[in-house]
Amino acid sequence: MTTTASLFRNGGSQAVRLPREFRFEGERVRVRRAGRGVLVEPIFADVTDWFAELDRFGPEPFMADGRRQPSTPERQVFGS
Repeated sequence: MTTTASLFRNGGSQAVRLPREFRFEGERVRVRRAGRGVLVEPIFADVTDWFAELDRFGPEPFMADGRRQPSTPERQVFGS
C-alpha cells in the first residue's frame, strides 16, 4: 500500500505526520537511511515483542518441512 504523508517543522526538526494506518505504538522509533530514502521502524521493548512481530510472517515455523537438499554422490575412497 502506498500513500503520502505531510511534512512539517517542529522546533528545529522536521516531522512526518503519519496516516492512521501507519501509526506506531510507544513514543520512540528507530530511523535510518536506506539509499535515498529513510526507514522508520519500531523499537522493541524486549525480545518477546520482537518474536511477536515475527508472527506476522505467518504461523508456519521456518523450514517446517525440513531442508530439501540434493543427495550426495558416491565418492571413491583414496587407495581403492
